[in-house]
Amino acid sequence: MHIGERVREYRRMRRLTLRQLGAAADVSASFLSQLENGRTDASVGTLRRLATALGVAVADLIESGAPTAHRVLRREDRPEAGLGSGARKFMLTRPPLRHLEVYSAEFEPGGSTGEEQYTHGDAQELVLVLRGRASLYLGDEVHELAEGDSVEYATSVPHRLANAGEGTAEVLWIISPPTPDAETAGPSDPGAGSSDSGAKG
Repeated sequence: MHIGERVREYRRMRRLTLRQLGAAADVSASFLSQLENGRTDASVGTLRRLATALGVAVADLIESGAPTAHRVLRREDRPEAGLGSGARKFMLTRPPLRHLEVYSAEFEPGGSTGEEQYTHGDAQELVLVLRGRASLYLGDEVHELAEGDSVEYATSVPHRLANAGEGTAEVLWIISPPTPDAETAGPSDPGAGSSDSGAKG
């Protein structure tokens, strides 16, 4: 399997179009199409941008053969994904894990996934508070969560999460199967998340 085929495999796992991946990696969709079909090569810089956009290591795009059974992801190497104000989200699962996505997120006091609720696909999602306190807005309901509390829900239900304490809050999101990025929740909901935010969870 050549590099382009691996790029295509990871892109499809992440449910990204050529245009979406190209925009994230600062390359054209036509270049990506040629790369995936083995008609052109990519520079080291381009491979690095593609790997970052896909949430994988450059080695994942270069190495041939099946991935190893055990993959260690160091804290400092976690890919960071977009989230709302005063928050940072980190991807803990990487392709080729096909059926599960796990994210951790840290919210500063006052931080949240955004002012508006959002949806992303129709999967099962679990949020677990690892540290601090959080408020989960789930449709018309509000759940106040303390350390160790968790909630399960469908990602098709409009939702948002905010730090409800005076210190930093840390949460873990588990999503199965992986879903596309956030979509608008509709005018009847308390706002709607933007797909440009990259919010998920």
